[in-house]
Amino acid sequence: MKSYWTHEWLVSTVDAVTTTNEVAATASGRTDSYAGSREVHRLEVAMLAAGLAAFGLLYVTQAVLPSVGTAFGVSATVASLTVSFATGGLALAILPMSSLAESFGRARMMRIGMVAALLLAVGCATSTHFWELLTCRALMGIALGAVVAVGMGHLGDEIHPSKVSGAMGIYVAGNTIGGVVGRLVPGIALDFGSWRFAVLMFTAFASVAILTFSLLLPAPRRFTPVPARGGHHLRAARELLADSGIRKLCGIAFLLMGGFVACYNFLTFRLTSAPIDLSGSAASRLFLAYLAGTVSSTAAGYCAGRFGRRRVLCSGIALMLGGLALTLPDHLGSITVGLVIFTAGFFAAHSTASGWISARASRSRAQASALYLMAYYLGSSTLGAAVGLAFLVGGWSATVIAIAVLAVAAFGLARSLDPGR
Repeated sequence: MKSYWTHEWLVSTVDAVTTTNEVAATASGRTDSYAGSREVHRLEVAMLAAGLAAFGLLYVTQAVLPSVGTAFGVSATVASLTVSFATGGLALAILPMSSLAESFGRARMMRIGMVAALLLAVGCATSTHFWELLTCRALMGIALGAVVAVGMGHLGDEIHPSKVSGAMGIYVAGNTIGGVVGRLVPGIALDFGSWRFAVLMFTAFASVAILTFSLLLPAPRRFTPVPARGGHHLRAARELLADSGIRKLCGIAFLLMGGFVACYNFLTFRLTSAPIDLSGSAASRLFLAYLAGTVSSTAAGYCAGRFGRRRVLCSGIALMLGGLALTLPDHLGSITVGLVIFTAGFFAAHSTASGWISARASRSRAQASALYLMAYYLGSSTLGAAVGLAFLVGGWSATVIAIAVLAVAAFGLARSLDPGR
């Protein structure tokens, strides 16, 4: 997210964050978290706006990849690097930003990160060389790490536990909507101008969201600076990775996210070429399939409790494979249905895996979630572009095979997990 935050992971992360913060507050005598005050609503709206802007900017070039490729004279695989560099920068920034925020301040980090991302978006739209565009996208991913890495922690720290779940839900909604709008607005804007115009149109939209965030974000009440603890995070990460189940869940995140992003990256090229030959704006409307993930991720959270996480995780991956097969015919209706099923399956699997990793980590849950996110976005960054080699060699059919191989590998990892842990 994602807009990729999900029900079960959200609950376990909220529990970990709020428990830690309540202990700290009790020890220091601080009980001044926002409970029913006006500041709660200000903070909720501010974080909704932050999620909208952050996840929209992260994927702002995905819907305009064919136009980017044409403008710079590069292949589909190379054009997809504009997505990979952003998610790669984000993946590498998650742990450092989490550590830095403890001493520098979460609210300050988010404000600086959002403004930097906005300026870099303008830099993207005005890039004259492709390497300049990639540089701006990588730096944008790093800047957005200031929001993604600390947003939930800030909410958990500032809002009373009785109100925090609702606030988190609003933040997650912003992430989801931002992911959709960040793809939809630039795609529609292609009807009126170039890819640069399209990116600037979403940047203008994001600037309103960022201004809303900056004006409404209340001054933190409960933040106490502490020295950066990079060594602590690394030690916790090593301990977590000693658990084979944690490693497998991170591997599943890496494989599934890589295949998922690759599907959307290169499907855009297929839809705007013969025989389907849609306009850029028409093709971008298929990103509305993301909304299927909102339903499936919530349903997966409940099904995991009833039928078991492993069964739901494997079922989600199986749905992905079934939906992927339906995208093979050169028929828009079949592609649309297949994409909805593929997307629903992905988010069902992701919600289950992300919730499972938090539940499996008996301690250091925040670090476990950070590891999962790193694997998740590294998959987007590396595999999301690498699958493009299959697209160059064999078109969409080869792309489907490559994504299916990733999904089958993830299925194998899921089947090997101990359902009792």
